[in-house]
Order: sequence, then C-alpha cells, then structure tokens
Amino acid sequence: MAMPYPDSHNQIQTMPIPKKKRKVQLYALLFILPSLILYTLFVIVPTASSVYLSFTSWDGVSSDVHYIEFANFVEIWHSDRVHNALKNTLILTVSLVVLENVAALLLAVLVDQVRWFRNLFRSIFYFPVLMSGVVMGFIWTIILNYNFGVFNQILDKIGLSSFMVDWLGSPKYAMVSIILSTVWKSAGYYMIIYLAGLQSISADLTEAASIDGANRWQQFRHVTFPLLAGSMTVCSVLSMISSLKIFDQIAVMTDGGPGFATETLTYIIYKVGFGEMRQGFGTAMAMVLFLLILVITIIQVKFLRKREVQL
Repeated sequence: MAMPYPDSHNQIQTMPIPKKKRKVQLYALLFILPSLILYTLFVIVPTASSVYLSFTSWDGVSSDVHYIEFANFVEIWHSDRVHNALKNTLILTVSLVVLENVAALLLAVLVDQVRWFRNLFRSIFYFPVLMSGVVMGFIWTIILNYNFGVFNQILDKIGLSSFMVDWLGSPKYAMVSIILSTVWKSAGYYMIIYLAGLQSISADLTEAASIDGANRWQQFRHVTFPLLAGSMTVCSVLSMISSLKIFDQIAVMTDGGPGFATETLTYIIYKVGFGEMRQGFGTAMAMVLFLLILVITIIQVKFLRKREVQL
C-alpha cells in the first residue's frame, strides 16, 4: 500500500528559517536602518508634529502652545483671503498644466525631427530647467520691468509703445507674466519625458500609416499622440503637483501682489506662518494644501490611467 506524500505546502510553512537566512535578513535590516532613522526624523516626525500644530494657536517662537481644536480650519473656511489664494492657485495650476505640456510636446516633436545638432537643441531647451526659481524670477523681473525691461524696450523700438504695460505691477498681467515665465523654465524638463516616449514608438507604426495614405498630421493624431498617453500621465501629474506648490517665482517677481492678485496657497502659508507669526494657522493651511494635492492627484491619475487602458 502506497504511503501518502506529505503536504509540501504545510511542511514549507512549518520549516524553521535557516540560520544563514536570518543572518542575511539582519544584515539587510542594518543597511536599511540609517535611511529609516533619517526618514523618521525628517519626514514622519515633522508630519505628525504638523498635524498636531494645525490644531493650535502657536506663534512659531514661544513655548506656549494652546490647543484650539478646529478654530484654524473654521477660519480657513470663512476667510476671503484664503478663497482668493485658492482661486489664484487653481488658475495658475490649470494654466501651467495645459501650457507646459503643450509647449513640452511641441519641443519634443521638433527636437525628434531635427537631424543636425540634435543634442545642441536639447541642451538649449533644457538649460532653463537648471536655473533655480529665484534666479529665473530675477531674470524675468528685469525683462518685464516697465522702465528699462527688455520686453517694453523692444515694443518701443518697433513703434508699439502703446502696448507697453507694467507687466508685474498690474493685477491684470501679473499672473500672466508668472505663468509664461514658469512655462519657459519648466517646459524643457517635460520635453525630455515626451522625447523618451517618442523614441520608444516603433517607426514601423508610422510607416504603416504612411503606406495607408495618412499624412504627417494624421500619423501624429492617430498613431503617435495616443501612444504618448503614458508620458502625458507622468508629465501632467508632475506639472500639477509643481504648480500647486509654486513659491519661488511669486516671492521674487511679485511678492504676492499687486495687492493679492498673485497670492497662492503656498505663498499665503509662508506669509501667515513667518510674516504674521501665526504658525498654527499656517500649518493648518499646509494640511489643507496637502489634502488638495492628494485628492487632485488621485482623480487625475485615475482619469489618465483609464485613458491609457482604452488605447
């Protein structure tokens, strides 16, 4: 009579972990431990502290921390200044996500079609990305200055002095100036991502479309553009997150003005927390901004991923 085979699955589950394997796991833990400690000290602990401080009236300096429950969040809900900053943030974000992706895609297609000096053009378009937001802000402040700015000087020289305006001092044009200067700085970064997506598309697909009679626009519209859905997802999400927390350009170019025309959520967090010494209220606004970024990112990724699946 044949003996039944032992249950290998149960046998594997009950087998003790070899001593050598436990030693390897211990070494792995020792390698991870320094990074885990640093991450805990500089990310987890500050995040937990921020959640607590958002329910206080701390001024950021004194040792007196008074717990005030949801008073900060109630003030945020009823504050006209916060509502204005939220409106400016959404306008800035939508404009930058659209314009940065359009500009980056156009630059990527252009560079991909260039046969000579391709690396030179890539470097030229990518160069603004290497500059900090502060340096870029100072450059565009000089370019857009009403009295001696390059842009107004060009308009004056070509006989269009009637179009000269105070680009950074006018509530009507200040936000437009920040948007266009930010697109100039960031488009090269997203161009690299789109360029990688373009080069991953097989030339056989466009050649087949060409044989079927499709012109260059039809090839791009029906073959190339749909296959760039993955790159578009990455660029759109990165652009959206970057736009929601933009700070450097506004601090240098307009200081949130004129008036409150360019004050965003990130900038009002800085002004309230460090300028008005209301660290508790500023931290509460930071929590609101974090939740806003989280919700918009989830919705955006879900929508764009769904588009990728349908292709």
